[in-house]
Amino acid sequence: AAAAGLTYVGGYVLNTYKAYDPFLQDKYALLPAVIIICVAVVMFIIGLVGCCATIRESKVGLGVFLVIILMIFVAEVAAFVLGFIYRGKIKTDLHEPMIQAFKVYDGKTEESHVVDYLQRELQCCGILNYTDWIGSQWYNSTGRNNTVPLSCCKLDVSKNCTGRLSEPKFLNTQGCEEKVKTILQSVLSYAMVVILGFAIVKVFPKFKYTFNQG
Repeated sequence: AAAAGLTYVGGYVLNTYKAYDPFLQDKYALLPAVIIICVAVVMFIIGLVGCCATIRESKVGLGVFLVIILMIFVAEVAAFVLGFIYRGKIKTDLHEPMIQAFKVYDGKTEESHVVDYLQRELQCCGILNYTDWIGSQWYNSTGRNNTVPLSCCKLDVSKNCTGRLSEPKFLNTQGCEEKVKTILQSVLSYAMVVILGFAIVKVFPKFKYTFNQG
């Protein structure tokens, strides 16, 4: 059960980060999730071994089981610490890649489609706010009429939206960087709480049981 729970948490973190991967500078930010999934796989296998050792009342088997559980505990602590470190670095890691992605936006490339997806999905516009588009390559392009991409338009008024800054009521005005940062920090915080909870619940009862057996 613990292995299944950790697999879900690790998969959830990986899936969320994958959606914003083009805007992340430090790819090692996925390490906590990878560690969680690896620990879950090992836990499932060792859990079966521990059950067999318990049924047979093998002290050697239980001793080995305890050592492995301690190793898993260390790995979970490492994932927790890494999650804490990367949670504080998210804003720094996001800023430069986002500036570059918005700077080269032309509405045609794969990178441009990622920016459009981000703005539609999070209902945001620009990096810090919608005025970030002013002076951009897209904004100044011939034929653009000084407009922002249509992905900046609010969903409920998209039919009437032309992307003109003179009609801000049709645009999402909040920037994307803050929204992405909030989402990723929330995901990491959730994962850290779950990891800590599993570590505490899993290790201490096993200590108690092993010492009682001794």
